[in-house]
Amino acid sequence: MAPIIKSKQEREKIRETGHIVAAILAELRSAVRPGMTTADINEMTAAALQRYGAKSSSLGYHGYPGSLCTSINEEVVHGIPGPRVLQDGDIITLDLAANYNGWHADSAITVPVGTITPEAQRLLKVTEDALHRGIAAARAGNRLQDIGRAVQQFVEAAGFSVVRQYGGHGVGRSMHEDPQVLNYVEPAYPNMLLKPGMVIAIEPMVIAGKKETLVLDDDWTVITTDSSNAAHFEHTVAITDGNAEVLTAE
Repeated sequence: MAPIIKSKQEREKIRETGHIVAAILAELRSAVRPGMTTADINEMTAAALQRYGAKSSSLGYHGYPGSLCTSINEEVVHGIPGPRVLQDGDIITLDLAANYNGWHADSAITVPVGTITPEAQRLLKVTEDALHRGIAAARAGNRLQDIGRAVQQFVEAAGFSVVRQYGGHGVGRSMHEDPQVLNYVEPAYPNMLLKPGMVIAIEPMVIAGKKETLVLDDDWTVITTDSSNAAHFEHTVAITDGNAEVLTAE
């Protein structure tokens, strides 16, 4: 597994896509409210992508039917948009990857629906802070496990669990490229050296309870086995000689 290095021009192309992703997620964050369905969110996303001249990276990916992933409460990732109605007190993860002029960018946010509990608020804050810890560790000269260590130590110190089966990845001409970016330390996994020009998605997925997950019968939606809430934040970043550059910032 060799690192895929992007030129400055290629990174700027990904940043263009990243701005679109960030703008759409900001629209969705403002729109989320009790009473709307995840299908409503999907329709808004499809319309926004069309407005920007971009395409969903997930729609049709291995048969996935949505323009984004909408995962509620105990759903960790890959929730399929549909008739489910958002309730006051829910939390929902909006995970959007887009393709603009052949370059992909990927980002996710977990947002409150109406008024949520202090415990849910804390889960969101810890997960988003864990993302920033991971980004801070994504420096040339460090290694992939430094990202996972930063995320895992912060999350577990807060009393939460890190999802094991899913993690980040390289991003570029494809939505998913090498390397896989784990959110925990796995000594047996290749510990690639981070080099300037690499573009990766860092995406902590954090569970309020135990770390175990399972996939529902739709073959996509991943839930926590103990029905505890999960949160997910993600940015696409470029490795540089200094601090990582966030390519999916607003």
